[in-house]
Amino acid sequence: MTSYTILINRNHPLPADFLPDFLTEPAIPFSAPPNDQKRLLQKEAARAVTLLFDQAASEGIGLIGISGYRSYSRQKELYENAIQRGCAAVAPPGASEHQSGLALDVSCAAIGLELENTFADTMEGKWLAKHAPLYGFILRYPKDKEHITGYPWEPWHIRYVGKSLSLYCSLTNLTLEEYYSQLKH
Repeated sequence: MTSYTILINRNHPLPADFLPDFLTEPAIPFSAPPNDQKRLLQKEAARAVTLLFDQAASEGIGLIGISGYRSYSRQKELYENAIQRGCAAVAPPGASEHQSGLALDVSCAAIGLELENTFADTMEGKWLAKHAPLYGFILRYPKDKEHITGYPWEPWHIRYVGKSLSLYCSLTNLTLEEYYSQLKH
């Protein structure tokens, strides 16, 4: 993948045969077992998240990676399971940023490594929200932007877009959808 800023959602899906370039495992703590594909990120995102997590650790903040890369087939399986449970918050295959290798779900021990909105109230969640843009990440699904992103608030889901765009989105409070909408005008 050459563009870190690609918009991925239900209206802009990745093709079923899409495979990110240069997937690698960042040197961060993960809840997933060794050799699990969830531990992979695209190379530049992996480098940046390692720096982010290293800085967090140096400040006594214990971030844990939960889920990075997902294949199309794995996303399809998760989506079908969610539909059977009546959950509409899971992206259909092709529409998940995890398939790009640029997204990572993050949690902490304080909430049992769960992906819950209470993460935002933890020391780790507050630290991540403040510092992620400095390393090229945005909180992709912010609170009160559900009508724009099409997904509920996820304070644990970070997406690598590069430092320039992450800082711009952070300072302007724009989602990727809003950013791309601005470019059209």
